[in-house]
Parts: sequence; structure tokens; C-alpha cells
Amino acid sequence: MKHIIAIIKPFKLDAVREALSALGIEGMTVSEVKGFGRQKGQTEIYRGAEYASNFIPKVKLEIAVDDSLVDQLIDTIRETAQTGNIGDGKIFVSDVTSAVRIRTGETGVDAL
Repeated sequence: MKHIIAIIKPFKLDAVREALSALGIEGMTVSEVKGFGRQKGQTEIYRGAEYASNFIPKVKLEIAVDDSLVDQLIDTIRETAQTGNIGDGKIFVSDVTSAVRIRTGETGVDAL
């Protein structure tokens, strides 16, 4: 099993969710986050005053999947979230050693 973390632009969330649903992904955790990378923040104007914002709003998706779906899931997220502009995001993949469904006690892939 793998734990996929994808950081994407907020306006791409619905398209990515729909594409993952079409793959059969039944659940994910979504968080609103802020951060920066090569974008180095941005300048914004609020009530006529200009100020620098060091953190850019992003959306973090967390998905646990069976190993057999990892490549397809990564390709789908990348293709759907990509705009071709700086700040499109990142995808991280980590190993999951175990998973337990609290309600039923199912373990491993059955718990996903």
C-alpha cells in the first residue's frame, strides 16, 4: 500500500476529484494549506495597500491506495492538475505498512 500526498492549485480540486472517482478511488482527505516553492510568494493588493504574501494557498490531497493503482493515480493527478505554469504542485509517495478500518477491524488493503 502507498500513501499519496498531492499538493495542487485549489481551482483544480474538483477536476482531480472527478478524475480519481472515475478510477475507482473511493476516499481521500482534503486540506486547505499554504506554502511556497519556486513561486516565492506573491504580491497582493488589499484595500488599496500592496503587501507581499509569502505563502500561496494550495490544496493537499491524501490518498491511501493499493500498490497496483499507484502509477495510474499519479498519472491522473498530474495530467488533471497540470496547467503548465509554475506552482502546479507536487506529488509525494510513501509506503504504508498497515491500515485498520476502525469500524470493522479490517486490515491491510481491505481497510482502504
